Amino acid sequence: MVNYKDKKISILGIGKSGIACANLLDSLGAKVLISDVKDKNTLKNNINKISPGIKIETGGHSKNILNADLIIPSPGIDTNFSLIEEAGKKNIPLLSEIEIAFSLVNPKLIIAITGTNGKSTVTTLIGEIFKKAGKDVLVGGNIGTPFSDLVNKVNKNTVLVLEISSFQLERIKTFKPDIGIILNITPDHLERHKNMDVYAGIKADLFKNQTARDFCILNADDRYCAEIAKRIKSQIIFFSRQKQLKKGVFIKEEKIFLGLNSIFYDYLPLCVSNIKLPGPHNLENVLAVSASAIVAGINPEIIAEVLENFYGLEHRLEFVREINAIKFINDSKSTNVFSTLVAIKSFSSGMVLIMGGKDKGNGYFPLKKLIKEKIKLLIVLGEASDLIMEQLSGTTKIIKVPGVRQAVEVAYKNSSRESIVLFSPGCSSYDQFKNFRERGQFFKSEVGKIKI
Repeated sequence: MVNYKDKKISILGIGKSGIACANLLDSLGAKVLISDVKDKNTLKNNINKISPGIKIETGGHSKNILNADLIIPSPGIDTNFSLIEEAGKKNIPLLSEIEIAFSLVNPKLIIAITGTNGKSTVTTLIGEIFKKAGKDVLVGGNIGTPFSDLVNKVNKNTVLVLEISSFQLERIKTFKPDIGIILNITPDHLERHKNMDVYAGIKADLFKNQTARDFCILNADDRYCAEIAKRIKSQIIFFSRQKQLKKGVFIKEEKIFLGLNSIFYDYLPLCVSNIKLPGPHNLENVLAVSASAIVAGINPEIIAEVLENFYGLEHRLEFVREINAIKFINDSKSTNVFSTLVAIKSFSSGMVLIMGGKDKGNGYFPLKKLIKEKIKLLIVLGEASDLIMEQLSGTTKIIKVPGVRQAVEVAYKNSSRESIVLFSPGCSSYDQFKNFRERGQFFKSEVGKIKI
């Protein structure tokens, strides 16, 4: 384990992961400076969570951050930020919060999940399976609890299940999961990663420190995953919703078949039609979960029981309310175009779709065919509304509204019985909300106000 005592460490970003990392390093005797571009008043609640011995800068990053043995930028800080570039020229190490936390633990097993869509669902499901199996399990990472907040709870029997974002993978050095999973790779965060090859390469870094004793679980139906597989040193296990595999996890005759090296079970004791999670993408998530749990030695009956009784996460295709036979679905976690694509595929035709927010540079053209086929009304809002209208013109009727409140009103007035109102923004929330959770809660609140 790395010794951080008396090390001068600068942390950029007074958010969840920055605060957790700062407090952890301070407890280990490091000399910590934490800095943020936001002003002190805006950050008041966050600052109250920082240990007293930590130096705090607000209102901008000064050159004081360069007086350090190590710099830890929060995930949201771009690699092109000027002081980051200057730190690189001075050969000051730049590491992510997950790298720091990893250097301080020695658990029994680490399972790490990344991908464009489905990470939180899969991370939660794996955690629930290990809990059901009676294991000492901790769930965290990008899903909500920073890895640094888990460090002092880890022992030699702990199973760590971590959701990892591409931003977190940008600055790892030694981080290595025993079981790593990439669920899928579709366009996202291209305003930062520039192109798909760069984005896919960063996702692939999840496996760069793995050895032949570790496992890499990949989506056989995803072309980027197929390319990544060519340069993997660990044991590869594919999963596929679309085809049968000679080796891997797949669906056949409503069963999930498992063929993994010397471990082989004919199938899980579970009928696919009994899975509560909606949509074909969630079948892929279930296959990835099954593969990781079997590799880790979990009894197939426990896996099946958890899968059959899991109804999904808040803000992920979440059923909100049925009013006059109109169902409202909250998919606020949809922060990219392909997430909205799979959401639309999860339901029948004749829907009202609510989209919009802060554009992420992905383009909305991939939705054209499906919207033309399945959406009777598209309601757009937020900064991206004009761009969405332009790129999806001619597909269906489109109405522009100022925000979520008006979108709910218009959607209800224009919906017929037995139809669905799908809130799947396909954009980030930062134009009008702090995050997708706040956005989803606001949507649910507005749906709750509808009078019958």
